[in-house]
Amino acid sequence: MAFYDVCNGDADGLFALRQLRLASPVESILVTGIKRDIGLLERVRAGDGDHVTVLDIAVGPNRLALERLLDAGASVTWYDHHAPGPLPSHERLRAHIDTSAQTCTSVLVDEKLKGRFRAWAVAAAYGDNLPRVAERLAAMLGLTKEQRAQLQMFGEAVNYNAYGDSEADVRIHPAALYRWLARYTSPFDVLAQSPIVQELDELRRSDLARARTATARLQDDQCSVVMLPDAPWSRRVLGTFANELATSDPRRAHAVLRELADGSYTVSLRAPITSPHGADAIARQFGGGGRASAAGIDRLDMLDVPRLIATLTAAEWQR
Repeated sequence: MAFYDVCNGDADGLFALRQLRLASPVESILVTGIKRDIGLLERVRAGDGDHVTVLDIAVGPNRLALERLLDAGASVTWYDHHAPGPLPSHERLRAHIDTSAQTCTSVLVDEKLKGRFRAWAVAAAYGDNLPRVAERLAAMLGLTKEQRAQLQMFGEAVNYNAYGDSEADVRIHPAALYRWLARYTSPFDVLAQSPIVQELDELRRSDLARARTATARLQDDQCSVVMLPDAPWSRRVLGTFANELATSDPRRAHAVLRELADGSYTVSLRAPITSPHGADAIARQFGGGGRASAAGIDRLDMLDVPRLIATLTAAEWQR
């Protein structure tokens, strides 16, 4: 019997896995990658009697691989908060999926484990731009203001590290980062003993400073649209910058567009924090996807930029 752990390479995916493996240690084969690597399940070659745990990746892009694994005799446990679409009905599939705007995969795992390793879920919620959720969980732990700030920095730094067009863009591959995290039981131990988080945070702050110099293409009562050039720093900071804009201006929707080499754009989209719904529906209109509060479009033709802006300004965000 072999065990496979398949997870998103951002804070939510890695911290959800850390919680599960602290609760149930096994020797497993890790499959992860940067956030653009959404078809991770295709890399798994599990068979009869093997078990696959999937965390924080959408079922949709992985449905064919999921069906293949189930047909081969593998058992699959799936934790996620993205819209899954139709799920296969199978006795060896256990799906824990909640698409609520106020949850993330690490929080789902935290609930399953009854808070045994909750500090990881707090950091993940901060990293996934769910500050209210993070504060609620932090209060349950009785964390001080300083401890909350530490976990916020930790979650945001690890989340930032997952962004890029290729592995060359990130500071450390998520698989290597997880192997580092797996040495520790608590996020506070990581912060006290490992310099990698501080390095990630320093790079994140530097990239954000560059992004803040960009001029908004549009800003009205409904939304803001910012366009970034194509550069290694913008490839890394795209999602982090979108989260910052959403947090600093919670009543507006936000779209951050980064130019690609062929003149098209990749888009990071955030619904207003005060009304966190609809981002995924808009992204799907342009071939993208995601969740209700945060979504993305891998490639938006330059001719579709005006249509996207018109869609954002016409959306009924507040309700």
